[in-house]
Amino acid sequence: MKGVILAGGTGTRLHPLTRITNKHLLPIYDRPMISYAIEALVTAGVSDIMLVTGGTHAGEFLRLLGNGHDFGVDRLLYSYQERPGGIAQALGLAERFADSDKLVVMLADNIFELSVKPAVDSFLRQEEGARVVLSRIEDPAHLSHLGVPDIADEGPIRKIVEKPAVPPSQFAVTGIYFYGPDVFEVISSLVPSSRDELEITDVNNHYVDRGLMSYDTLDGFWGDAGESINAYYEVNDFVRRHGANGKRCEEAAAGAHITGR
Repeated sequence: MKGVILAGGTGTRLHPLTRITNKHLLPIYDRPMISYAIEALVTAGVSDIMLVTGGTHAGEFLRLLGNGHDFGVDRLLYSYQERPGGIAQALGLAERFADSDKLVVMLADNIFELSVKPAVDSFLRQEEGARVVLSRIEDPAHLSHLGVPDIADEGPIRKIVEKPAVPPSQFAVTGIYFYGPDVFEVISSLVPSSRDELEITDVNNHYVDRGLMSYDTLDGFWGDAGESINAYYEVNDFVRRHGANGKRCEEAAAGAHITGR
């Protein structure tokens, strides 16, 4: 399996911090945000990675990460997104890198308390289709800003609704996705949304509609550090106290796990 880390976008929700750098280079506790996404994949056994970024600060990733060896990456490639065209469009830039392999795709501003290795292992065993990781969110107002699955109790996902006024469940789709090599055919068939972007939710619903979407349910903290200034500092404070990617105190680890379907 290969990994694709998406670190583009304009980061407008974190202005004015992102006027001087890419949001994924901002610090989370004691190191740049991007390093947590790399650590998440490497500790899950994925060390062949492409980083997709864009904008005027793209060269800073090369200066920080180099060939990736200091971060445990065996092979680190870069791709440049010329304009913000959506998550799915950014993923499409990794087609040659994928070279018919399975992919784990991670948004670089997503921080996980636990290791994502159980989800990686589940998708390696999955014969076809796609996989997402869900996190329970108790606040309906927060869910209204996220992608929310319409899901029966322990049943299949019926649809993923983006920023629903009335959330159909208490779960959010986190920023880690798993796809087979056919995902690039799906992307090539997409129609741009009203934002003139290719939406990752449309990709995921393609698999949902065909009964080919599986999921894992995450216990433990998940945060999108790029969602807002308040979310950025919430993630920062959590990581400072508890760590990330399973690297934390033993007491905090008790009872946390990932369950899958």
